[in-house]
Amino acid sequence: MKRFAKWCGIAAGVLAVASGLTVLEILSRLSPITAESKKIVVNVRRGAVVPEIARTLEKAGVIRSAEVFRYYVAFKGLGPQIKAGEHVLDPSLSVPEVLDALIKGRYKLYRLIVPEGLTMFQIASLAEENGLADKDRFLELCRDPKFISELGLDVKTLEGYLFPETYHFVRGASTREIIKAMFGRFQKVWERYQPRIKGLNLTRHEVVTLASIVEKETGASHERPMIAAVFLNRLKRGMRLETDPTVIYGLENFDGNLTRKDLETPTPYNTYRIDGLPPGPIANPGEESLRAVIEPAPVDYLYFVSKNDGTHNFSRTLAEHNRAVYKYQKLPAQR
Repeated sequence: MKRFAKWCGIAAGVLAVASGLTVLEILSRLSPITAESKKIVVNVRRGAVVPEIARTLEKAGVIRSAEVFRYYVAFKGLGPQIKAGEHVLDPSLSVPEVLDALIKGRYKLYRLIVPEGLTMFQIASLAEENGLADKDRFLELCRDPKFISELGLDVKTLEGYLFPETYHFVRGASTREIIKAMFGRFQKVWERYQPRIKGLNLTRHEVVTLASIVEKETGASHERPMIAAVFLNRLKRGMRLETDPTVIYGLENFDGNLTRKDLETPTPYNTYRIDGLPPGPIANPGEESLRAVIEPAPVDYLYFVSKNDGTHNFSRTLAEHNRAVYKYQKLPAQR
């Protein structure tokens, strides 16, 4: 503290000579406005020069004197190190402390909540609605082969690799930075499970694809390992997956009502018409769905049908399944 006070005294002496003010006046204007701590958000415009920044800080009530701040920054020679962006500052800080905060970047952060099971189109819209990214630019990067390659992926789009999470970004963060943060989170989660996929005879892309289907089929956490087991059992037997969410993903203008015509429309994602997995994920799965595929339930179920309460009935044979369909789907419809 003594060292700080001594240094401020030296600085004040130099600034007094430069500004024509007394040392006491300089020391007063270098000191905090108040002892009461509070948060004030100040936006430092990209490309702003020190006099403009000084006026902005004084107007916001963060510093006492724009003139002294400007002289102080010039004395220290630190103007080029001030970062642009929305800084969270405090009027209980002295000018040297405010300058230090501007250099280190105490930014205001904006929260972006990405729920499990959203498509990359929905995430792009969410980022735009929160004022963090342009939707079209977001989707452009999600399909950009060069950008995807920079991330170390050999896939056509980033669908499935934008991990559901609560993120915090500074205003002005680039769309590339936002997408990289989402993929980086996916990578960290994947690293925990990668050693366990050897016995599955599936690639990472296939695991993510199947996990995305599991994510869309159920919101009940306890069911996910069983849903995953059904699909894995069907794949092993050479049976088609026959799952509605993949059909919906492959339709260009789905209106919310899945019809028999939709189920018969041939697309790369129509698992009623194609064998095996679709060409890629149909959504961005969370950790529970990834784990469900990697650690499926030890069951021999081959079918499941919705019980209309958020859960499913599971069956081993087609006859059992047909009875369940009648009980949970056809009979209620008749009533």
